[in-house]
Amino acid sequence: MSKRRRVLPGFPFAMGYSMFYLSIIVLLPLAALILKSAQLSWDDFWKTANSDVVRASYRLTFQASAAAALINGLFGLIIAWVLVRCPFPGCRLFDAVVDFPFALPTAVAGLTFGSLYAGMPWIEQILIGDWVTAAWNSTAGRIDALTLGPRTLSGLNELRVVLMLTFVSLPFVIRTVQPVLQEWEIETEQAAHSLGASNWLTFRRVIMPELMPAWLSGMALAFARSVGEYGSVIFVTGNIPGKSQIAPVQIMQQLEEYRYAQATAIGVVLLGVALLVLLLVNVLQWWANRQAR
Repeated sequence: MSKRRRVLPGFPFAMGYSMFYLSIIVLLPLAALILKSAQLSWDDFWKTANSDVVRASYRLTFQASAAAALINGLFGLIIAWVLVRCPFPGCRLFDAVVDFPFALPTAVAGLTFGSLYAGMPWIEQILIGDWVTAAWNSTAGRIDALTLGPRTLSGLNELRVVLMLTFVSLPFVIRTVQPVLQEWEIETEQAAHSLGASNWLTFRRVIMPELMPAWLSGMALAFARSVGEYGSVIFVTGNIPGKSQIAPVQIMQQLEEYRYAQATAIGVVLLGVALLVLLLVNVLQWWANRQAR
């Protein structure tokens, strides 16, 4: 029996190279971040990470990121469905436009949105009407009452942040759901219809369980991407400490004052929350896969 030929090198070499590459690119920088923050005593770490201004920046960052991930979860799924299942003239061009937020520098995106609102405020009035601002204030206020105490922030500035984060994180949901829809066997859907299932029942009980892991992954990636966004958001908000400032801007301010350990302390909190969200999503994916079997 002839020995099986492999295109890539054997397992020991591939495994060693993968671990080395991941260690250099991912694990080593994360370890350096944690070690730098460890220069602070626990009291200093707590004072830095839990000050009123920093807490307000966490609140805005995580609430806006979660809102952007949910919005993209709904509309990204619809766009992916249309691109795969409803081809139309110019579909390929529209499909390419989805990747635009990946390619566009975030500073350029921020300048574009900032100029758009400053020059043509009626566009913002359409995208973020008074009723949207009122609904956001009401919903976010209830969340704050449960978790972070009284709410004093301006809803319009926060909605600008949500809009900006929705733009930069949109491709993550579409590009994770799209391949699953392309590989989906249409015969399964037809079999459900032939057994008398309605369109909604077929989508909910047949299609969505298969899409769920990819859909959750896309939303988790969108959330993680939004948490770290900096370049575009600073152009669309006032960046007022305690009111309209996101956590990455707080990190930049600490760095400008040469308070490196304090900056890494804020970064460690963001890193911890992002890892917890990814862990939660992995658990949900595992559960969804078990339910789909």
